[in-house]
Amino acid sequence: EFKSHLDGSSHMFTPEKVVNIQREIGSDIMMVLDECLENPAEYSKVESSVKLTSDWAKRSRDEFLKTAPLYGHDQFQFGIIQGSVYNELRKRSALDLAEMNFEGYAIGGLAVGEENSVMYDVVEFTEQFMPRDKPRYLMGVGTPEDLLNAIERGVDMFDCVMPTRNARNATMFTSRGKLRLRNLDNKFNFGVIDDEVSSYTSDNFTPSYLRHLFMCDEMLAAQLTTIHNLRFYLHLVERAREAILNNSFTEFKRSFLEKYNSGIKSV
Repeated sequence: EFKSHLDGSSHMFTPEKVVNIQREIGSDIMMVLDECLENPAEYSKVESSVKLTSDWAKRSRDEFLKTAPLYGHDQFQFGIIQGSVYNELRKRSALDLAEMNFEGYAIGGLAVGEENSVMYDVVEFTEQFMPRDKPRYLMGVGTPEDLLNAIERGVDMFDCVMPTRNARNATMFTSRGKLRLRNLDNKFNFGVIDDEVSSYTSDNFTPSYLRHLFMCDEMLAAQLTTIHNLRFYLHLVERAREAILNNSFTEFKRSFLEKYNSGIKSV
C-alpha cells in the first residue's frame, strides 16, 4: 500500500495490478513489482525481502503470460534481482528468477548509498548467475564511469536521472568532464561545448549563451542542456559497443576516463 504524495490518499498495488497498469500504458519493457531495501540492511531482513520479491515475481510472470498486449506491439517483462550486498542472497534471487524465463533481468537494490567498489563487486558476482542470452539491466546507474565499469562486468542496459537532473541544475556532461554552466568562467566562453560529441545544443550554442539562459531562469536552458546530456550518454554507449565489437574495450575505457577525468580548464 502506498500513499500519494499529492493528496495523501492510499493506493494498493499488487503484482497483478502492476502488470495490468503496464499493459494499459503500453510499456515496451515491463518491470515486476519488487521490494528495494535501504542500505545497510540486516541479513535476515534482506533474506525475507528476497523471498517476497521472488513470490511477487512469480505472480507477475503468471499474470503477464495470461494477458496480452493491448496496442499491437510486443511487450517484454524483466525480473528484478535483489539481495543487497549479500552474495548468497544475490545468487538465490538470480537463480529463482532465471527459472521464470523472463525476457530480461535487472539488478536492483544498488546505487542506494553503498560504495562504488561494493556495487561493482555485487554486479560482477551476480552476473555469473544470470542467463547469458538475455539482456542485463542495472537499475538507477549512473555516472559515465559507473556505466563503463558495469559494461565491463557484463551489463547491457541502464536507466538514471543523472543526465536530466544535472541538466536542470546547469551541469553538462562533456568528453572533458562536467561543464558547470553557472560558473563565472563561462560568462564569456564562446568556445565549443564538446569537440567529440555532436548534439543539437553543442552544434548551435555556446557555454556563454547557455549560462545567460540559466541566469535568467529561462526554461530553455534546461531543455537545451538535457538534449546534450542525453546525446552524450548515447554517444558513450555507442562507442562502448563499437569498442566491444572491435575487441578494444579496455583501451577505450582507459582513454575515455583519462580525458574525462582530466577536467575542463578555466577560460
